[in-house]
Amino acid sequence: MKKVLTGIVVALALAGAGIWQFAGAAKTAPDVTFTSLTGQKITTKDLRGKVVLVKFWATSCVTCIAQMPDTIQNYRDLSPRGFETIAVAMQYDPPNYVKNYADTRKLPFTVAIDAQGDIAKAFGDVQLTPTAFLIDKDGHIIKRYLGNYDKTAFLSTVNKALG
Repeated sequence: MKKVLTGIVVALALAGAGIWQFAGAAKTAPDVTFTSLTGQKITTKDLRGKVVLVKFWATSCVTCIAQMPDTIQNYRDLSPRGFETIAVAMQYDPPNYVKNYADTRKLPFTVAIDAQGDIAKAFGDVQLTPTAFLIDKDGHIIKRYLGNYDKTAFLSTVNKALG
């Protein structure tokens, strides 16, 4: 019981830290380069003018996998309006697992491998999955999501950012 309570306290503290971290002025997204499974290089600056979801995930993360159908659907529905998704596989995730998952699920968005963990570090040393950042057209982080999220509120925020 004590371990469960400790876990809840830690989770609440992390969630609170996330809310506090992005309260007030929007923080500019870090200047990073994503390398897709196909070898394409995309920088955060290349994505300016689009609303971007940068989602840190792992093939071993149950919540990440459970969220993937919604991530796919949101991308399909919103990409014609300028919405982009970059799914960043965590450093510990074997690249062949990531590629297999992306291929068998026919993921329609960019999947990147963070082989050295540099992208996770640049986004505030992300260690928990799923962690996602919603970035506006000007390159500012407007929302951070840790774990499960309210789908309606997420779509409302994205639609507002798309204009």
